Formats: sequence, C-alpha cells, structure tokens
Amino acid sequence: MRAAGLFAASALLVWLGAAVPVSADDHATPTADAQAATTPAPPAYDEDLDPIPAEPDFHVITLPTNLRLPKHKLDFRLTHRFARGLSEGSFGNLASDFFGFDGGAQIGFGLRFGLFRGNQVEVYRTSDRTIQISDQQELLREGKSPVGLSVVASVEGLNNFGLSSAPEGATLHEFSPSVALVVSRRLGTRAALYVVPSWVGNTRITPSAPGDEDGTLVLGLGARLRLTKTMALVGEIHPRLAGYAGDLGSGDPASLASFGVEWRVGGHAFQINFSNALGTTPAQVARGQQGTEDWFIGFNLTRKFY
Repeated sequence: MRAAGLFAASALLVWLGAAVPVSADDHATPTADAQAATTPAPPAYDEDLDPIPAEPDFHVITLPTNLRLPKHKLDFRLTHRFARGLSEGSFGNLASDFFGFDGGAQIGFGLRFGLFRGNQVEVYRTSDRTIQISDQQELLREGKSPVGLSVVASVEGLNNFGLSSAPEGATLHEFSPSVALVVSRRLGTRAALYVVPSWVGNTRITPSAPGDEDGTLVLGLGARLRLTKTMALVGEIHPRLAGYAGDLGSGDPASLASFGVEWRVGGHAFQINFSNALGTTPAQVARGQQGTEDWFIGFNLTRKFY
C-alpha cells in the first residue's frame, strides 16, 4: 500500500507540472534591444577625415592654411632649402652641382598633433638649431562661414630654444614670439586663396644691428591652384608692412617669395619649390633675404597619419 501511495503521489506531481503553462519568454531569443545594449556603438563620424581637394595640406609653402587636423591625429613635415644660389657660377657649374642638390641645405622637421577639435599644435626644428612651437585655433569654419579664419600663436628659439650656448662673444635675442590670423577662401575644388597678417617679435637678432625696431609686421599672401587630381601650383609672398627688416648694406632685403609644384598621392605630398631666401619659420620669413640676393631650390615632403 505504501508503494502504491508513493506511485500515486508521483503521478499527481507530474500531471500538475504538465498542466502549468510555459511562458513564451522562457524560451525566447534575446530581443533586438538587448542585442544593441551588448554591441558596442560604431565610432562617431568625423568630417575632419574627409579630404578637401582645394586645401589638402597644412601649409602652402611656408604659409599656414586653415585645414583642420582631426582630433588626436598626426601630420609630419620635412622641408629642405638648398643653400647654393641658382645664379652662382655658370650653368655648367650649376648642372655639375645638380642644381644645388650636391651642396648643403637648411633642413626642417615638424610634427603636428590634433589636440582637440579645431585645435592643433606643432613642434618644428630647422638645422640651424631653431625650434618653433605653435598652436593654431580655428575661429570660423569655411562652409558655415564665407571664409575660414584661425589664429596661430608661436614662439621660436635660437640655439635649440636656448638650451645651447650662443656663439662666443655674441649677444642675441634668442626668442621670437609671433601671432598670425589665417584668412582663407576656397574657390570650389580647384583653388584656395590665403591672406595671413602676422606680427613677429625680436626679428632683429643682434641688438646692435641697425635700426630701433625689434618687431616686424608681415602680410602673407598665398594661393594653391589644382591642375589635375594630383598636381597643383603653389605660390606665396610675404611683404613687410612695418618694423625691422634687416640690412643688406644697400636698403632693406627683399621680402621672401616662393613658388612651386606639388604632387599628392593618398596621405603623401611632395612639393618642389623655388624661394629667394631659406627661411621657413615666422621670424626667418620676416627677415627675408639676409646677405645675398638669389633664388634657391628646395622641397617639402608631408605625410598625414590618418
């Protein structure tokens, strides 16, 4: 009887379990909302990553542009200005020196970093031991405004930013601050124009040099014109408006002027250029030609890391 009772009780429990309805949620697969909660969202779209055909680089030749560097991205710049003047000696001598490529050069290396959206910093060093540190902040975004506008503040120091001693017996103004407004206007996808007024301090390196002024007001004018998908013409000039201009012994030195041809492949750009001075930093540009009146061949090489 006891065995029969246990059997009856077990059968009753099985029957009651079968009679309880099973909720559909007990066997349902995860809902779309649950899957979305566990799947990481794709990164936000950054329009700064889009190429701008008329304004593809952060410089024309030496002039800054208003191209915006994406946040936390990098750009590398290499500049060469060969020191042999193109008018020195005969054409045969020039050709034998491979148009100045066999001689010495003033070389510059720069690294640019997107600190945050609309802001970028750069450290640039030339082989004459000048170091420039600059910060560029966008004020107006072209497209939302008829023109692009940004401000560039920088300081450059001689002798590795004052870390090296000056030549024996020399008294120098080692640091040159500068501030510039970069105004740009793109003409469709084919061209861009730039007006860059700037003030540069301590352009008179040696305090005993002629003149009472230490600062220089410069107006930079530049343009880029695309001829094909990958090739463009570039040019710029930097007339002085006021202040110290240096001395060649027979009037003020000519304002720095440059022109060149540029080729672009992906994130790389190569530019061959011709300038009437070797300067590439704001103070060097403000000084213009110093000690010679000639033209020099050079090149710029840039690489975007994005």
